[in-house]
Amino acid sequence: MKVLDHLLPKPVTVTPRSGVLRITPTFTLGLKGDPGKRTLTGASRFLARLAGRTGIFLANPKPLVAPLPNDCSLVVRYQRPGNLALNEDESYQIEIGSNQAFLHAETDLGVLRGFETILQLLTADENGPFFPAVDITDEPRFPWRGLLMDCARHFQPLEVIKRNLDGMAAVKLNVLHWHLTDDQAFRVESKVFPRLHQDGTDGEYYTQEQIREIIAYADLRGIRVVPEFDLPGHTSSWVLGYPELASAPGPYHPETGFGVKDTVVNPAREETYAFLEAFFQEMAALFPDTYIHIGGDENNGKQWLANPEIQGFMRANNLSDPHSLQAYFNRRLHAILTKLNKKMVGWDEILDPDLPASTIVIQAWRNKESLWQAAKMGYKGILSHGYYLDLMQPTALHYQNDPLAEADQLTPEEQQHILGGEAAMWTEFISPETIDARIWPRAAAIAERLWSPAAHCTLEGLDDRLAMVSLRLEELGLTHIKNYPMMLRRLCGSMEIDALKTLVDLCEPVKNYERTIQCPEATIYSPLTRVVDAAPAEAQTARKFHKLVRAFLSTLEPDPKASAMSDKYENLHRAIKAQLSLWQQNHAALEPVIQSAPLLTEIQSLSADLARIAGLGLDLLTFWDKWQNNEPLNLDSAFYQKQKTAFAAAAKPRGQVELVVTGAIAELVEALWQMMMGDQSPPPSNATTEEEAI
Repeated sequence: MKVLDHLLPKPVTVTPRSGVLRITPTFTLGLKGDPGKRTLTGASRFLARLAGRTGIFLANPKPLVAPLPNDCSLVVRYQRPGNLALNEDESYQIEIGSNQAFLHAETDLGVLRGFETILQLLTADENGPFFPAVDITDEPRFPWRGLLMDCARHFQPLEVIKRNLDGMAAVKLNVLHWHLTDDQAFRVESKVFPRLHQDGTDGEYYTQEQIREIIAYADLRGIRVVPEFDLPGHTSSWVLGYPELASAPGPYHPETGFGVKDTVVNPAREETYAFLEAFFQEMAALFPDTYIHIGGDENNGKQWLANPEIQGFMRANNLSDPHSLQAYFNRRLHAILTKLNKKMVGWDEILDPDLPASTIVIQAWRNKESLWQAAKMGYKGILSHGYYLDLMQPTALHYQNDPLAEADQLTPEEQQHILGGEAAMWTEFISPETIDARIWPRAAAIAERLWSPAAHCTLEGLDDRLAMVSLRLEELGLTHIKNYPMMLRRLCGSMEIDALKTLVDLCEPVKNYERTIQCPEATIYSPLTRVVDAAPAEAQTARKFHKLVRAFLSTLEPDPKASAMSDKYENLHRAIKAQLSLWQQNHAALEPVIQSAPLLTEIQSLSADLARIAGLGLDLLTFWDKWQNNEPLNLDSAFYQKQKTAFAAAAKPRGQVELVVTGAIAELVEALWQMMMGDQSPPPSNATTEEEAI
């Protein structure tokens, strides 16, 4: 049954049975035993979502508790409340028959994971909605499956965090890594050191009451909250209120730009550790999770090397360089956290053999080798390298990034040290309006990589399943779909958005750190309302066209002329021509909009380039049709040079966006040119390669 192919993450086993379980107003959900708050609220959410998706008024919209009627539609049984802790049991079993369904789990966490799978099974036919009869057994591959949300660079209101927690729960992620402090802001209220949030922000921070609210919200969805307080670097916001922590005299001002800053706390003063012990004592009481993230990344050591007091401290303690000094600092932090019954997580720069391995987790962000090195040294590790969502990389790249891939150098015992991974959403160029579209649905692919057996994780069918998941996520209140046309409308003013959407559907933001390079003047106050902010992280229209081109070209093998007689060829030829015609004409439709919308002038030439290369594609198809009919072509080197120049121009970013359909059109032109002209001239080779990961 098709619905079984749409499950994400893929369960361990799925065994179809005959029959279906119909959803009617009499559908009931019963909880065996003595259910706790997590199960009761989870069951209530399940029923509300079921009713909302089916449009059925349930006679019993709340879960039933013992004694249960014999005809209860879905019976839920679990053994105990789960601890929100590493390695807790999240397994579940589903049995759906024609008359009744059962969900079994060891813990209520497994129940929550099972609820999400059952809701994904919901489908309908002419007789109404139903669950297909099926047996499912499931458990996670990795215990640590996280999403980092950076709320320091750009503050994210509570509703943003909550709706993303709902999204995390839907795809079985179980750790919110909450990046709360950085150079740009200190986002958590401290009652012990109030100048941290008073002087270290522009007024936007989370009160302790709000933090407890988020922790409770996450708990009901089976999600741990791990806070990050970045030290010893990335601490400009710390020293604004408490300059005595700094390694250099200052003066210090609020940091509004991005990049690595020199500011670092002073590790040579005992007062620093007294301050940090009091601070972490307060935070340890606020955040119940066993782990606290101390950052530890991107300390350039400049202030330490320039400070005579710190240099003297290093000589007195036989610390040869900034790395060894930071290792000393981290050992002191580790002792503080241990005293508070907390364990340390840090970025891979903290890795040092003098740190105790048993209570430290290394988060690898620079490369996979640091993850493997940590495992060899006995440290627990989680992978984020290859999972940075802010770099605008394609889903396939993230999905194929297995934490244990190419880890043959590790023994089975060492591989056990790898706990999983985290998708990372850094917010230098992210607002509450855009964050959902930058996280979803790509984070769902990472979620499957971390949950499902490695053998189940193949690219085949992934795009279709992500499309289904994306729609389900929208039901939860996420804005990754609906905000796109809204942002285009704002760009267009009072004009229609159709022409702009046709162009932007084919664009993506520049990849990796190119936006920072191309726009170095950006600050936390820069408006995030441009085309680059509206453009999808992954342009599905361009990807679909690329698949269309490849399907068309496949019909021409092995004999282009003989193969071109099929209905499939005609249909694909017609579809490509229609698409290219639309794009060729689009610039003329967009020009009047650009004239009245100043924000669009930066992509005006991009629009013109789309029309130009689409026209080249149409020209090649015209020549191709003539060649098929053995008519003279009259092609020469001037036409080839025109191609080369046009594709080279179209490949250049404008306004920090790329026209990613360039590669597909160039592939079409190249292939047809070669078939018609043979080796008379080289094909155009200036196409972008953004779609190679498909």
